Amino acid sequence: MVPKLEVSVASLDDLHLSPPIAAAVERLGWSPADPTLREATPTAARGHNLVVVAPPSPAYAVPALAGMLSRLSPGTRGLLLCAEAQLTEWGALVAGLAGGALRIQVARGTARALRRLKASDLDLLVTSPDTALALHRRSALGPEEMSAVFLAWPESWESGESLAPLMQDLRKDAQRIVCTGAADQGADLVERYARRALTVGVASAEAPPATPAGPVRTAGVSWERRAPALADLVETLDPVSLAVWTVDRSRHDDIARALPPGDPAVRLVTGDAPKAAVVIAFDLPAPERLRQLLSAGDVVLLVPPGTESYVERVASPRRPVRLPGLVDAITAEAAARRATIARAIEEKRPEAALLTLAPLFERYDPSAVAAAVYALWTSSTVEQAAAAVPDGPSTAKIFVGIGKNDGATVNDLVAVLTKDIRVDRGKIGRVELRDAYALVELPAQEAEQVASALNGVTIRRKRITARVDRGPTKPARTARPQHRS
Repeated sequence: MVPKLEVSVASLDDLHLSPPIAAAVERLGWSPADPTLREATPTAARGHNLVVVAPPSPAYAVPALAGMLSRLSPGTRGLLLCAEAQLTEWGALVAGLAGGALRIQVARGTARALRRLKASDLDLLVTSPDTALALHRRSALGPEEMSAVFLAWPESWESGESLAPLMQDLRKDAQRIVCTGAADQGADLVERYARRALTVGVASAEAPPATPAGPVRTAGVSWERRAPALADLVETLDPVSLAVWTVDRSRHDDIARALPPGDPAVRLVTGDAPKAAVVIAFDLPAPERLRQLLSAGDVVLLVPPGTESYVERVASPRRPVRLPGLVDAITAEAAARRATIARAIEEKRPEAALLTLAPLFERYDPSAVAAAVYALWTSSTVEQAAAAVPDGPSTAKIFVGIGKNDGATVNDLVAVLTKDIRVDRGKIGRVELRDAYALVELPAQEAEQVASALNGVTIRRKRITARVDRGPTKPARTARPQHRS
């Protein structure tokens, strides 16, 4: 890493952004006075490596992302890697910044992205590391074609090691941008893939470590449900006054639709939050911002999956708020089951069932008998599935023509099966990796289909063959010659 640099920026025109993206940045409410915009955007726009240390919310990436997008054009290609749960969020942010100037694909699987990549009909691919690796194995995502790679909070990914085959083949002049929630957590990845990168957003080394601020309340929500969850929070907390704080205006339209319309006691703000009974942080705040929000009112943090460790570092004590959505769904399901039972009682008297249960009613309380029957009824799907399994071996092994000598790993095989062939991860049993081949254990009834789908797939630049393993062929037994005495 290199030390932070001060860049003099008087207006958005000095940021080296393309006109459509500069207009989008201004529309989102970013100002040249913002230190991250002043430092990160010109660096990214010039194609230099960059590390942005910020809370794990996509809005913080706007300065760096805007600079990278300004460099992309037909004939160049960019890649943005994020956790799979955040794909919708990142796709909306990128589309809002690019404004139709770039051809963008948000890929949850490989089929459509594979076609567009091979047709050179794509300027920016937004996907998860596993999907990117699957495309790389199929020779569709060539690292040598990448002019910029953006890694969004890699510490929240399931496995950062899967990046190695993709990143190690990048061109030396390809731009690397890393957004991370903590400099120490991303240090190893930065050292490997973005050496000598300018780092922005880090407190000075002389400053003492920030202590957690609080108390706060937390609401666990998915990334896609952050805006709808606001309506649930307003209904649950019923505050006299409310301020919803965001980093920028990128989600203000969605938030405004979720909040009560025309209520003067509800305000949607960026920057310093005004005094309010409750302040909801739609985006996770930096430590210094969290202290300002706490000075304005009682704070509620929306905590999407993968951000829990960051919240633990910056906020304490924490008290969870239970949103009504899940409780309501469970209550509705229980009501539906009660209605089904009531219809069975009213429409047809179950004499045979009563004869079966009558002796139990004499020995046990009828409510206990009903509860036991209900438990058996709700688990019947599992039992029926088990009963439907045909006699014979429940698992089979697939022979795959690639092994250690080809540089393959168990993770390579599992990734191809789950991402390319769409095999449920729970169905994959033991994977035996030998020098020249591998054996993969799968349900017997699916083995032939999976083996057929694997044939012709490329792993580690080798087109593989696959078949159901029948085991070693035993020679026919011959009768021993009789010895005469």
